[in-house]
Amino acid sequence: MQRRDFCRGLLALPALAPSAFATQSYAQRTRGLPRLSIREVRVMATSAGSDYQWVFLKVTTSEPGLYGLGSASNVMQAFSVVAALEKHFAPFWVGKDPDRIEDLWQSTNVRSYWRNGTVLNNALSALDMALWDIKGKRAGMPVYDLLGGKAREAVPLYAHADGRDQREVEENVRKYMEEGYTHVRAQMGGYGGGGLIPQGQTQRPAGRPAGSGFDEDLYLTTIPKLFEYLRAQLGSGVKLLHDVHEHLSPTVAVELAKRLEPYQMFFVEDILPPEQIAWFRQIRRVCSTPMAMGELFTNPQEWAPLISGRLIDFIRCRVSQVGGITAAKKIADLCETFGVRTAWQEGGDNDPVNQLASYHVDMAITSFGIQEENHFPDFVYELLPGTAQLKGGYLYGNDAPGLGIDLNEALAAKYPLKYVPNAADWTTVRRVDGSVVKP
Repeated sequence: MQRRDFCRGLLALPALAPSAFATQSYAQRTRGLPRLSIREVRVMATSAGSDYQWVFLKVTTSEPGLYGLGSASNVMQAFSVVAALEKHFAPFWVGKDPDRIEDLWQSTNVRSYWRNGTVLNNALSALDMALWDIKGKRAGMPVYDLLGGKAREAVPLYAHADGRDQREVEENVRKYMEEGYTHVRAQMGGYGGGGLIPQGQTQRPAGRPAGSGFDEDLYLTTIPKLFEYLRAQLGSGVKLLHDVHEHLSPTVAVELAKRLEPYQMFFVEDILPPEQIAWFRQIRRVCSTPMAMGELFTNPQEWAPLISGRLIDFIRCRVSQVGGITAAKKIADLCETFGVRTAWQEGGDNDPVNQLASYHVDMAITSFGIQEENHFPDFVYELLPGTAQLKGGYLYGNDAPGLGIDLNEALAAKYPLKYVPNAADWTTVRRVDGSVVKP
């Protein structure tokens, strides 16, 4: 059998089933109880006392007091997600059996006919998380126990250090190291920083929008020097990461990967835009710099070839953008087969429900690599009781049944979702000539 046929065969295998113990425990706890049905689906959107664009789903069942929460948050399309959930998906889900997670996931996915869009995936994720929350509560078990049980005691995180120059980046990396973080992502001047030419420092065409201009050759020179400096100052004890955020053309991306190889990167993230992922094969040919990819992925045909071809080292999807716990567990199982690790994307706009959904998958898989740190203001812990705790570079859930989190609906209602006009401005970076650089 040729390797290509072997890989195709592996991709066709079903996802690993939950442990026999978890399945038996659920059956024992629910024996004699009437079959469940979904009685109500409510959408709760909130700015959470800030500029968050959080959309939560509450799925209430026929068993009194039994409900589940899920995350459909999407900072770029929050109002579209709310409308889709209320007008299209909720009526379809009411009356269905919430125990049938896989069947409801698949029937919802095909019911939209056009698949793998961001709004559909947000809806699938919210439903899926809520159904796992319900199943865990009914079984009296944390979701990670239903997925096979603990594979680790907590979830290691990486922090994000930025700075205006090399010295400030170093200082901020050290601060995280002092807090206990062993993995730190280092940027200089934000995303695109190191390659941004301030306004007035180079000739520009008339009519170009105001602001700095991105120059990839400058970036190619500056960023390797940053990591050369950090390694000289910090040694090899800290694991360093960097996020390119897809700003580079393919040949420059290949060259950057080569130049970063001497600095023992834990990984370089999103060095290519999703449209150019075929270039990962060229990167593999010329260097061993570990690659992470997938923050913008929504389609299995984006991540499956990279994982099965062993062309990346970490998959970087956001759980609420790929279809929830069910989809993330399948991705993790595929990673285990091909020696790739997970590094679920969180980001500052994400919410505590999605963070805990990621946590439960992380706790139960052996293909885990790292998870992005995301911390919240004190108010959020009041709004969402059970929000995970960050301690010493690790994420801790509370081991309560289900996801282990709830929503103070009255408090959320005081802070309704609001339009934030500049929420997406950071995605628009322009070259000196005024053309847009893809994030």
